[in-house]
Amino acid sequence: MAAKERFTLGRFLLSYGFVLTLIAIVVLCSIASPAFFTFKNALFILHASAPTMILATGVAFVLMTGKMDISIGSTAYLSAGVGIMLMVHAHMSPLPACLIIFAIGALLGAVNGFIVVVLRVNPLITTLGTFFTFRGLALQITNSLTISIPSDLGEFGSIRVGPFFLDTLIAGVVLAAYHLVHTRTVFGRYVMAVGNGVDVAQKVGVPVDRTTFLTFVLAGLMASVGGVLTMAQVGSISPSLGQGYEFTAIALLVIGGVSLFGGEGTILPGIVLGALTLTIIQSGLNFVGASPFVYPLVRGGIIFVAMYADSLKNAVARKVRLIPE
Repeated sequence: MAAKERFTLGRFLLSYGFVLTLIAIVVLCSIASPAFFTFKNALFILHASAPTMILATGVAFVLMTGKMDISIGSTAYLSAGVGIMLMVHAHMSPLPACLIIFAIGALLGAVNGFIVVVLRVNPLITTLGTFFTFRGLALQITNSLTISIPSDLGEFGSIRVGPFFLDTLIAGVVLAAYHLVHTRTVFGRYVMAVGNGVDVAQKVGVPVDRTTFLTFVLAGLMASVGGVLTMAQVGSISPSLGQGYEFTAIALLVIGGVSLFGGEGTILPGIVLGALTLTIIQSGLNFVGASPFVYPLVRGGIIFVAMYADSLKNAVARKVRLIPE
């Protein structure tokens, strides 16, 4: 029988270290720049993090099953690239073009799911291969050009509903829907069961292959949604679209409590916490006048710390399970 976990400072810091870090960053940045701690800046922080939150929400179920998908940035670029070419060259209106973008995103996710589930290829190797393949196809389709999007779609990125940007509200709806799926449906329980052990899940009747396949499809779908929101915010599509999204999304999830080892994590409030941590840090660096070259260094450091903390938590959890009461 597993021992009950006792409170220790180490466990507390592993569980809430990023919350304390987030509070400290907000306090320091507010002292350094009074304009940082304002409602207006908070709205822009939520606006900027909306695409990343949606991308992370999509890949969350993949991580919860103990798998990995590092192709979501390339999926976002390829699906958005096809859509922009339809809008610009075929003069398709934004709404049907966006529906096609979402369908392509789900299809690309299905490709990953097929390779992992049917062909039994390691998920990391699979999505590493599609990471390059999808981006290469997107570069070919767009001729590696920066292409402006139609004005109708560009205006979408600045629409407000009350004080909030529309894409922030969309991200909120997506998060709430996924949270309900995760906590209130059989599929959500299947996801956690697979993450806690494939062999055990199969013995109790969980459709492991179908569940795993669907998580990759959802990851591709949400990547395409995130790509559309990014295009709307930027006003164009460029070869840099989606670059680094996969690692940012995974770091965001780990900060929010989703374990890379599977079987653990939440959609709410975890993803919001992770997104706010990364975005507030970048916004804070901007407000205090830090060099833009510092951003990748800080982001890389956060990713390393998040991964290391997750590894330590997993090691502690294993140790607790092995120690009898």
